[in-house]
Amino acid sequence: MSKPQAGKEPDAYTRQEMMAIATGREIRDGELAIFGVGLSMLAGFFAQAHHAPHVRAMTEGGVYGSSPVGGLPWGIECNRISTNATSFTSALDALGCLVASGRCDVGIIGAAQVDKFGNVNTTGIWDGEIGDTYRLPKTRLTGAGGANDIACGAKRYLIMVAHEPKRFVEKVTYVSSPGYLDGGDARARHGFVGGGPSAIITTLGVLRPHPETKEFELAGWFPFSSPEEIVANTAWALKVSPSAHVIDAPSPAEIAALRKVDETGALRKR
Repeated sequence: MSKPQAGKEPDAYTRQEMMAIATGREIRDGELAIFGVGLSMLAGFFAQAHHAPHVRAMTEGGVYGSSPVGGLPWGIECNRISTNATSFTSALDALGCLVASGRCDVGIIGAAQVDKFGNVNTTGIWDGEIGDTYRLPKTRLTGAGGANDIACGAKRYLIMVAHEPKRFVEKVTYVSSPGYLDGGDARARHGFVGGGPSAIITTLGVLRPHPETKEFELAGWFPFSSPEEIVANTAWALKVSPSAHVIDAPSPAEIAALRKVDETGALRKR
């Protein structure tokens, strides 16, 4: 495949598909993994279909050991995800037991906003700081759902988000799901069971935390993007890792596996 120009949509796959494949590449065979609905589930079950056949998948609703039937499910307990499940329990078992105890290896969550330490906001958008007394947001978002539990308890988790300045902010106004808080050893000081976000995968590239400061840096960019485009679309002074590199485009086998999971094309957006 010839290299697309920076900023241009590639012909063979969409940016959403590239993001899902790059996220799925982070999933290892045999892991206990928890996926949310939509792109999170697409990335997770792509990994299962392509390179991690023994991944033990579950949803925050307690559906365990299944794979989608007839396309991606519309919810965490949809028939498409519960039909062939090994077990069907509850959110208390999934989030309260397996995730909160630190048994879950990896989770995938989304974000409306994310900051340089990987803190996620899915609660609301305010004009400026909230202040000492809570006030209603300008825009109310969907809320954390099970993402807060995953962010606190999973051994590591991945964040998927479209790469736009309004989403990549210096500091989120409201922490719906904690990343590394104010950086450094903050998670350890606050007693979190989970290890924190290991990567932010976007529609342009991949960011990873600095091992000491925990500030996210650019680790790689997709073939259709560039470091300059990613920095320009990040509202903090994004550092570029010395080892940053272009990330491989999806192989034909990866695209085939991804589209087999998303057989209805529900998430094949440009």
